[in-house]
Amino acid sequence: MTSGFPSPRLSGEARRRGLIRWAGTAVLALQLTTLGCARTSDTGATKRAEPGGGAPAAADPLPSWNDTAPRKAIVEFVERVTKPGSPDFVPVPERIATFDNDGTLWAEQPIYVQAQFIVDRVKVLAPQHPEWKTKEPFASLLQGDMKGVVAVGEKGLMELMAATHTGMTTEEFARTVGDWIATARHPKTGRLHTEMVYQPMLELLAYLRTNGFKTFIVSGGGIEFMRPWTERVYGIPPEQVVGSNVRLKFEMRDGMPVLMKLPAIDLIDDQEGKPVGIERHIGRRPIAAFGNSDGDLQMLQWAAAGTGPRFSLIVHHTDAEREWAYDRDSHVGRLDRALGEAATRGWTVVSMKDDWKTIFPK
Repeated sequence: MTSGFPSPRLSGEARRRGLIRWAGTAVLALQLTTLGCARTSDTGATKRAEPGGGAPAAADPLPSWNDTAPRKAIVEFVERVTKPGSPDFVPVPERIATFDNDGTLWAEQPIYVQAQFIVDRVKVLAPQHPEWKTKEPFASLLQGDMKGVVAVGEKGLMELMAATHTGMTTEEFARTVGDWIATARHPKTGRLHTEMVYQPMLELLAYLRTNGFKTFIVSGGGIEFMRPWTERVYGIPPEQVVGSNVRLKFEMRDGMPVLMKLPAIDLIDDQEGKPVGIERHIGRRPIAAFGNSDGDLQMLQWAAAGTGPRFSLIVHHTDAEREWAYDRDSHVGRLDRALGEAATRGWTVVSMKDDWKTIFPK
């Protein structure tokens, strides 16, 4: 593959879809941002949830959920699998729940957060690379010409990824991400990205953990991009984060061991890559899985296909007033096949508009 990013594990089409999801959305989504995105009124999320993403101490563990079918289904499932003596009882070590991140735990419109990171990093690094003024796709990106970036194609997308995500140690990258996420703001609301998390999902994570579940993120986003902040925001430690990743190489630098990030993709943890990532990193099939798009379909299928009680849930973005309304025709977080399969298989579908009292923490 061009730009030093070979990916022999993936077919050409699967690789193309994965690159668009992981890196290419930087340009597709920015086009939407530039042209304007159907966005609704802000929701008053002026205060980030407490570290650990815990729900308030109250009798109701899910206070931001309306008393509708999805909430009832969640509670009924948890009670069935945690009640000793129940025919559906699941031992604590097997209580594995996996969550997509973008669009499931925090907002993904009008641009994936990692895509914004790529754009911001190119701008920060540009003074060190005067050649970027005339070299594509950097020249077009720096000039705000997103059509020009798109025209370069896959080769250009991977050059952006290599420039911003590789050639450094894992610790250096973690510090860069940590510094960026501490101040980076959503392009439409102006809030910190870490304030654009979904309060009902924070409550759900806490509710599951209170009942002996181990919660994992399984995302198409970069694993090293998420690990520096997920524990603070969601209460999910770095060892319980599964994502797309580049290859790493052990080296000695000035007498100290380091892991270098190489310009070669190891796994694109999206679509069919999600069950692979689950098997590699977790080693147990989840009994509950939560997503919001077609990129999560295979993870939902994988979880549902196991023996014993199973739970699969889709967050459907239906609230054009408090967040965004999108599904089958969206360039970001498209929900088409998975929505149809949910109806066929009887999976739980959450309507943000109808089933959530609030969207973001207040």
